[in-house]
Amino acid sequence: MHYASGTTFLFGVIFLALIEIRNLCKTFGTGSTAVHALEDVSLDIEAGEIFGIIGLSGAGKSTLVRCMNLLERPTSGTVTVDGADMTALSDKELRAARREIGMIFQNPLDSLNPVYTVGDQVAEAILLDKVDKVEAWNRVVKLFKDVKMPDAEERVKSFPHELSGGMRQRVMIAMMLSRNPELLIADEPTTALDVTIEAQILEIMKELKEKYDTAIMLITHNFGLVAEIADRVGIMYAGEMIETGDVFEIFEHPTHPYTRLLMQALPSKTKAEGRLQTIKGSVPRITEKKPGCRFANRCPYAKDICQTTDPEPVQVGQTHICCCHFAGKDV
Repeated sequence: MHYASGTTFLFGVIFLALIEIRNLCKTFGTGSTAVHALEDVSLDIEAGEIFGIIGLSGAGKSTLVRCMNLLERPTSGTVTVDGADMTALSDKELRAARREIGMIFQNPLDSLNPVYTVGDQVAEAILLDKVDKVEAWNRVVKLFKDVKMPDAEERVKSFPHELSGGMRQRVMIAMMLSRNPELLIADEPTTALDVTIEAQILEIMKELKEKYDTAIMLITHNFGLVAEIADRVGIMYAGEMIETGDVFEIFEHPTHPYTRLLMQALPSKTKAEGRLQTIKGSVPRITEKKPGCRFANRCPYAKDICQTTDPEPVQVGQTHICCCHFAGKDV
């Protein structure tokens, strides 16, 4: 596998990457109390694709997101957007560069100001471009219609507490789209929504991807969401990206032992198979930086090399990469 600036070359196929993350590490604190939240994470996101990231709580998903838009400066590694290295920018330059990245948070009520109407809050971002207030308001109404807000002309005058959870999530999506970002990061965008509204939000995201050609990074615990909407998927464990690939390839041929065990732990449609599969052991403490695979203490296939040597990425398919000593081998 060869990485070049702006390009990923895989088995003779060239992909132009919008976002390139290379060897990203993030450590909080120093010495014995240091927390190694991210360890050598690399991935690409192409323009107009939906990239899903699955991981349990504490896997490093939110830290990765904060390092991607440089809300947290990474300890090492690079984040490149359209060929420009974000980690080399000053704080002032970053404020302008972040316009290319929008963020949808888990709880939209906490992200909206309760004393302003939702229309005014969305218009605020548009007015940064020095447009006329009437034009800005018309754009807000259009954005609300794009995200399928019921009675858009009236809802723009509403305060956050007057809207349902699904409506507030639509407001957040409209707010992020108001800056025409190249990448939209959705951090658990359907948390606390019922399944009907969840389906509507996912459909909106798919339609907006096609309309605006916006790349979307979907952060979630939910395999079902990724299977429904994503083009590619990455699996995170203990601060590392352990497997990435086309969503159908990962679901049909999971390679890393952790991914396979996760898939086996998914609930079935009936109770005929008995109790759900569980993964024995616990996630290693990320205050302890030790050589070897971080999943080795829980892996049923672990051997001596897994305890002593860090696994290198192995390409097991055209877009399928797995960090395991025995990827593609019989164990």
